Parts: sequence; C-alpha cells; structure tokens
Amino acid sequence: METAIEHAVGDDAPDLLVERARRRDTRAFESLYREHRGRVYALALRLTRDAQAAEDLTQDAFVRAWKGLPGFRGDSRFTTWLHTITVRAHLKNQRTRQRRAAREVTDGEIETYAFTARRALEGTDIDLERAIASLPDGAREVLVLYDIHGYRHREIGSMLGIAEGTAKAQLHRARKLVRRYLDG
Repeated sequence: METAIEHAVGDDAPDLLVERARRRDTRAFESLYREHRGRVYALALRLTRDAQAAEDLTQDAFVRAWKGLPGFRGDSRFTTWLHTITVRAHLKNQRTRQRRAAREVTDGEIETYAFTARRALEGTDIDLERAIASLPDGAREVLVLYDIHGYRHREIGSMLGIAEGTAKAQLHRARKLVRRYLDG
C-alpha cells in the first residue's frame, strides 16, 4: 500500500522527495538524480569545459549530495544547495590541480591565453560558448552562475567563498573579456 508521501503530486512533491531522500530512501534520491542530473551536468560542463570532467564532476556532486543530504536543512532550495555542492566540488578539484601544477596564473598569462584562443578560432564561427570557455576560471564561474543560472552576487560569493564585491568585479571582468573575444 502506498503512503501519502509516495503518492504525492503537485508543488509539494519535490519537497517530499527531498525529505524521503534525507531519510535515506534510495528510490527518492534516484528520482531527484533523474530530475536534476541534466542541469547539474550543464553547470559542470560550463565550469570544466570538458565533457568527461563534467561527467565526473556531476557524479562527484551527487555522491556528495547523498552523503550530505541528512544535514540539508532546507534553508535554500534543493537546486541551489545542489549547485553549491557542484561548484564547491569543482573548486576543490581545481585547487588540487593547481597545487599539483605548483604555479599561479598571472594576468599576463590570462591575456595571452585569451589571445591565443581567439587566434586559434580565426576563420571559424565564434560563438558565445567558446567565448565563455576561453575565460579564466574565476571569471567564467561567476559569469556562468550569474548570467546563465541567475544567481545573485551574494549567493555566488557564498558558493565560491568570495566577497560579494569580488563576484561583481569578476562578472565585470568576464563580460569585458567575452566582448573582447567576440569582437576579436
């Protein structure tokens, strides 16, 4: 016999799924996974610029979500919480790679990278996705979260562990680089 939670439909169904998953109901979590996987993958792809890395990040985010779900208090929407997990997992992976590389990227190297990417694409159709992919990591992350996913600067700052003003500055920089890239 179905319980009221299992039979729920309408606006409350997502909240009930989250509540069931918090209580370690794997079927409820599978439903949440199917519902949110595409959006998490799209965010991961824009952050990583690599299909395989995006797939890995998506899986990592859902594993982390499953582990952290009992502590989810519902202070934010489930999707916001899941996107925050995805961004933080990406940042952790990025820091690990950077430590391995044991070097910092300077503004001059960033400009050189953008110029090189632009030159490599000369003679082809340059679209917005390529322009976004050419951005340095911090600028790309803020642009994707603000302009594509609609988060506010305060939320982005919280997700990325940066000040709200830094998020605004990164967005301004990202938009400037995208314009420069597209104007080529």
